[in-house]
Amino acid sequence: MAAAKNLITYQALAGSLDALSKDNTLKIVLICGESFLVRKALDTLVPVLLKGESKQFGLDVLDGKTTPVGEIAEQAGTFSFLGTREVIAVKDAPLFLIKASPGEISYGEKDLQVLVRLFEGGIPDNHVLVFTTGTPDRRKKIYKLILEHGLVVDCSVATGARKADIEEQQAVLRDISRQMLLKSGKQMPPDAFAALVDQTGFNPELFSNAIEKLLTYTGGRNQISVADIRAVVHKDKKDPIFSLTNAVMERDVSKALTLLSGLLSGGFHPLQILKTLENQVRKLLAIKCFTTGLNTGKAGGPALRGMQFNAFKQMILPAIIDWDANTLKADQENISLFRVDDDKNKKKSAKPPANDLLLAPNPKNAYPIFQNFLKSENFALEELTHALLALSELDYRIKSSGADAVTGLENFVMTLCRRPY
Repeated sequence: MAAAKNLITYQALAGSLDALSKDNTLKIVLICGESFLVRKALDTLVPVLLKGESKQFGLDVLDGKTTPVGEIAEQAGTFSFLGTREVIAVKDAPLFLIKASPGEISYGEKDLQVLVRLFEGGIPDNHVLVFTTGTPDRRKKIYKLILEHGLVVDCSVATGARKADIEEQQAVLRDISRQMLLKSGKQMPPDAFAALVDQTGFNPELFSNAIEKLLTYTGGRNQISVADIRAVVHKDKKDPIFSLTNAVMERDVSKALTLLSGLLSGGFHPLQILKTLENQVRKLLAIKCFTTGLNTGKAGGPALRGMQFNAFKQMILPAIIDWDANTLKADQENISLFRVDDDKNKKKSAKPPANDLLLAPNPKNAYPIFQNFLKSENFALEELTHALLALSELDYRIKSSGADAVTGLENFVMTLCRRPY
């Protein structure tokens, strides 16, 4: 390929797949830019680069944040034992990183020299080395070298507020929605698309997740409305901590740590984040107590995992509403035991205190309740109990001894997100 053809944009990737599938000389690929688009581009490219070889035998994925260059070079330069095609994908490679975060690596001059030698002839036939990274520095020698010897897929998107920037951002979001809606056979009118963008802003990750929620929420209906969007995605733009708790509840440790770092660098106080995590764990623990009593997933009880939204509303929601009513009644009875006689003179019509552990604080908006119940299935009751104790202990250490709050939060996230074997 000529150098001018060695650079393609994310938008042009789909139209280039046929030519790439016929190219037997490509050995180096750099996918760079907006993180969500980079992941999508990698998922799209890998089957093309494997040329029919299965991912199980032909794809090796390395964590660029922790894998030394020597190990990457060894894996990329070693012939496959079976002689089959192999793709080595190095995710989040610090090709353009000046300073690494604690626990991560950066590439020094010697590391870059190893890569230069690798690019210039150290990769065997039938091997393809793929790097993914964030915003590239096009002035760097390493970038120009990849452009000369391989392929650069640029997933960058303008981040400014000019009219042209906004149009470019919306074009990307339209393309994401078009692809997702096409698979489901649903439609999203222009007013609904505008309402969704207003809620998520230009954040392809949140935008894509919101569409997935909407596809589930709308069920058998073939159109997504503004009302659907208001019911489902109202939190995404207004509450950035919501993204962190969502990643933790999905046990996505890499995403959760990235979001945690962003919140801390954005001015959020560690104790504020700790309290939010504590509230979420408490909520899931309350849900787990309810589902244990309901005997879900066992003989005679409905299984939450895989349950559709409409079935949840019909089979589970009425029991949740009854549970909340009994909880409020028990709270009021407990409070009355400690009232002094003077309290009897107070107005009996006073509004009872809010209970933040109600499972369905707004039963008319059932979809967020459904999502919380699904997330609770990712954890065992014992895990949530230990997590709540760990947060309580971390809170005490931070307040009493000035313990390293950032490290404590990171360790908590890693521990909770680690999946049991």
